[in-house]
Amino acid sequence: MANHAKYDLILDALEKLLTGRNLQTISVSEIAQTAGIGKGSIYYYFPSKEAIFEALVERNYEKPLETAKKLAGQIQISPFTRMAMIFQACRSSSSAFLDRQQSPLQANPQENSLLHQKYMNHLITEVKPALTEIIRQGIQAGEIHFDYPAALAEIVLIVLTVKLDNSLVPSPVEDIEETLLGLISLLEKGTGNPVGSLNFLTTYTQTPS
Repeated sequence: MANHAKYDLILDALEKLLTGRNLQTISVSEIAQTAGIGKGSIYYYFPSKEAIFEALVERNYEKPLETAKKLAGQIQISPFTRMAMIFQACRSSSSAFLDRQQSPLQANPQENSLLHQKYMNHLITEVKPALTEIIRQGIQAGEIHFDYPAALAEIVLIVLTVKLDNSLVPSPVEDIEETLLGLISLLEKGTGNPVGSLNFLTTYTQTPS
């Protein structure tokens, strides 16, 4: 990237414009003006407004993704503790970003759905390799008993993103908590862990009160 500062200026500008508005009402010219750069500079970094939006979503997951990659190498920590720390990092990141966009999302349900789908797709795609490695390490250490680490990582991420995001299939808090407890129970049985041994995961996956 020739000028990463300018790249970030563009993302910052779109993020600022999204406060109180929705994406379809924002033009590339407005993004350029807010960023304090020429419109032509936008197209040097991004082919479209939608590409800027996707990059903004990805940037908000940089911190939890870094956390996931670092945790994959910290084999001295229990695999389930590392998994829980990843869940919390991802949840905190997405909650903070979605809270900042609350007004425009409520005003445009279609864009609301688009944003949530992009978050979930990015989370599952990018976090899965690190989570798979952590599960694989747990298998090698005899702490996890499961034959398909990548499949287990994907199953866990899909359930967590759908239920914790709570936009594709909106559910009452008690239903979400029940689903998460069911996931924990399945994890315990499927990985050979004693009943109740993974209940600490609820600390990292609990829904806001």
